[in-house]
Amino acid sequence: MTVFKTLTEKSWQTPGSRDKPLTGVAALPAATIALRFFFATVTVLFMLLIIAYGARMAYEDWIPGPEPKLLWLNTAFLIGSSLAMQWAWSATRRGDVDSVRQGLLAGGALAYAFLAGQVLAWRQIGSMEAFAITNPAIAFFYLITALHALHLLGGLVAWGRVMWIGRGQMDLSAIRRGIELCTAYWHFLLIVWLVLFGLLFSGNGNLEFILVLCGLR
Repeated sequence: MTVFKTLTEKSWQTPGSRDKPLTGVAALPAATIALRFFFATVTVLFMLLIIAYGARMAYEDWIPGPEPKLLWLNTAFLIGSSLAMQWAWSATRRGDVDSVRQGLLAGGALAYAFLAGQVLAWRQIGSMEAFAITNPAIAFFYLITALHALHLLGGLVAWGRVMWIGRGQMDLSAIRRGIELCTAYWHFLLIVWLVLFGLLFSGNGNLEFILVLCGLR
């Protein structure tokens, strides 16, 4: 009866119902809740890609792709970008406007450097005649890295909006929530990339580990 009563309760007819403080998920800002749902969706997407990758590796015709050393530099760029965004968020809470601006600029610049490095890595592999797009390993490489890059581009759109709103004197109260969400998004994409890089691109001798991880062995 209690659940039914709660569902059918009309707040506008219940005295004091609007004065009750929200708790749990309901107390979070809508943007934060939306971002958490987005994280869950993207996590599932990349997990499915990893499972498909592991399943395809089990076939005898699998030819491991090259391991561009540039990916290590790109990884360093993304780590630096995430650290810079965290620096900006910490400075926001301290009210340090100059550090916020520097952190945001460094985070965005390093993110663009990561994307540029990914394009160069794609071109390096594309120039190798032995590794055509028809190679399943190469096709997966392009698919997974391109999807990750697209998600980072989406984050840079939000980053650009924060920079635009905070231009000039940079009113921290107007961009505090945006910086917080961008920082969380950067950390999430860094974790996703480290998992992908560690499992798929740091070596081709990890087939057994990937199959076990995906429950295929």
